[in-house]
Amino acid sequence: MVKSLDEATRLIVESSTIEAGDFEAERLHRKQRLAAGLRTMGRLNLAEGVAGHVTVRDPEFPDRFWVNPFGHNFKLMKVSDLICVDHHGEVVIGDRPVNTAAFAIHSELHKARPDVIAAAHSHSMYGRTFSSLGTPLKMITQDHTMFYNDVAYCNVGSGTPVVDTEISAQMAASLGDKKVMIHQNHGHITTGQSVDAAVWWFVSLERCMQSQLVAEAAGDPIEVSHEIAQQGWEVQGHELAGWFQFQPFWDELVAREPEFLD
Repeated sequence: MVKSLDEATRLIVESSTIEAGDFEAERLHRKQRLAAGLRTMGRLNLAEGVAGHVTVRDPEFPDRFWVNPFGHNFKLMKVSDLICVDHHGEVVIGDRPVNTAAFAIHSELHKARPDVIAAAHSHSMYGRTFSSLGTPLKMITQDHTMFYNDVAYCNVGSGTPVVDTEISAQMAASLGDKKVMIHQNHGHITTGQSVDAAVWWFVSLERCMQSQLVAEAAGDPIEVSHEIAQQGWEVQGHELAGWFQFQPFWDELVAREPEFLD
């Protein structure tokens, strides 16, 4: 881990050679991270069948986002497979269809939160299981504290496939200024100012929900104090920490599956 926010900032700056206004370079950068994020979720068995989608806002056209095409395996995703969709649901770049739920959920989320660059969702095992309980995420481990006071909850349209933008607009409103949301009887949705952070929050929240399910099945887990939880968030719950935690996934993919960059 980095030792300070200043060091993390330096690492991010040094990792990017993109000049301000260079939309093509930034677009490629975001698509590469998106393909890597999708492959990471696939390799971690966080995507099943055709459900699941990760988006990243286009740098030039903020009313468009890049997303995985409907029905394409997360584990095999390449940059060239990605499609670009506008907020009307039209595929403006690419020749494959968009998942209707991906359009509904992400278009309203991106509209409501201009600060959100990327968002992730899939029907992962522990996310959907935990969401059925209607219980809050508890601060029972150090890792849980990265979500301290940063989880929204929504029960609008619970259990129904989200293909209606009226429902997804209410979901976006429920998210508010939080970075993640647990949708009743559906699963979790995470956001970030980078694909890296959004995917890391998704992976980590999945594991935290799994941890809580196991702990509560075994007994009555003890929560940490509010002071400790706040300290935990300040160390590992901010955007730079989310970005940095994803980098080992990126490094492994570049080393072992560089074809995802095609």
